[in-house]
This record gives sequence, structure tokens and C-alpha cells, in this order.
Amino acid sequence: MKKLLPALFITIAFLVGHSAKAQTTDSVNSSKWMHHQFAGTMQIQVTYRQSRLGELNNALTGSGIGKLGANDFWINASMNHAFGKWIEEDGIGFTPISSSDLNGIKAKYNQYQIYGRLGYNVLNKTNMRLFPFAGINFSAAVLDIQDKNGIQSTSSFSGELRNSTYSKTFYQPNFGIDLGIGYDNLIPVKAKDMGCFMVQRYIPIGVRAGYYIHAAQSDWRIDSYKLQDGPDNKQGSIFVSVNIGLGFEVKK
Repeated sequence: MKKLLPALFITIAFLVGHSAKAQTTDSVNSSKWMHHQFAGTMQIQVTYRQSRLGELNNALTGSGIGKLGANDFWINASMNHAFGKWIEEDGIGFTPISSSDLNGIKAKYNQYQIYGRLGYNVLNKTNMRLFPFAGINFSAAVLDIQDKNGIQSTSSFSGELRNSTYSKTFYQPNFGIDLGIGYDNLIPVKAKDMGCFMVQRYIPIGVRAGYYIHAAQSDWRIDSYKLQDGPDNKQGSIFVSVNIGLGFEVKK
């Protein structure tokens, strides 16, 4: 990890420096560029948000399939960008798989998401940020059913090709709204002098807390085929995230 951090910082500094050099070929654009500051972070976020799988588990157990465990933790890769007081944050993430195995039928469930947020920093401190934010969230739940009894009922290849099983994959798209507040403590590390500008480097450690509003959800589907009367998993819930990453700020 100690060897990775300098390499990442040097890469960021090189890309910023290359952009600056390209800008100097146009005196007008160069003048505009040098009057702006650029800042951002790359970070890993771990989020707790309750999944509320009650109705889905009722449907599974009613069909003789085992009950799924909780699926409440998200692992996200995200970035944020600072434009003065405004902070834009985006990311992608997933939940680890929850599974059950009963009577030869295995169920696996997890979720994926992509999100974007816009916040405003209310602090006037160099190494701290406190920002209320609002954002949108697109996600999808994926349920995979594996009928091991059906699959393992023949030793013939051609027989297996024609074999009928309960195995199938369901998915459900969702749309949500994130409302909350974020806090980052920016721990400075040694700055990098690039000649005409300075790259201030830091390690951001922060938290996010708020409420996820489950605004809309689609029917469960197989491929593009919609299924009626599927389980209605309303997932509106409080969420809490912790994050750590790498950050930079370019100063003239």
C-alpha cells in the first residue's frame, strides 16, 4: 500500500500537468485555466442500508425455496469533485451475495447501483468539509435460482441440453433519491511542486448519513419479459457510509 500511494499521486500530478501544458498552447485558454483550482478524491465507501427482503422471502419459502439472509451492506467505488463550495460525488457499487440452499434448490441474491450527488460545503476550513447533499440512485436486484436436482439428473450431454429445470435469473430495476449530509477530514500529505503550480495531496476519511427514498420500482423480469404480482420490496431506509481514499488539489 505504501508503494501504491506515491504511484497514484504521481499519476494524478502527471495528468494534471499534461493538461496544463496543453492549455498553454492557447494563450486565452491558458489564462482562464490558471485562474481556477481543481480538487477531487478517489475513494472506497462501505454503506449500511437495510434491504427489507420480507416479501421476497415469503415468496421463496412459499415455493419451497430457502430463506435469504440480510443483504444490507454495499461496497462502492466513488469519486468526488470540488468546484469552489460545490461538491459533486458519484459512484458504483454492489452488495455481497446472500444465498440459501434447501432441497437441492439454491437461491442467490445481490444488488448493484450507480449514483450521483450534489452537495454544498458549509465550512470555511482547509482540511474539513461538511456538506448537505441530494442525489439520485439507479439500482437493480438480481435473484438467481439454481435447480441442482434438475441439472444433475443425467450424465448425457445431449440429455442435459434438453433437460428442463427450475433454474432461472430474475431482476428488478429500482430508482431512488438520496438525501443526507457528508463530512470529510482531509489529512494532508507532502505536496508535489510541479513548477508553475502545486499539487496538494491528502487522504480523505469521511462519513455520509441520510435517508434513501425508494421512489420507483419496476416489475420483476426475466430477460425483458415482465412478471406480474412479484414481491414488493420497498427499501426506503436510513443509510450510513464510511469512506477512505486519495485526494488532490491543484493550486497556482
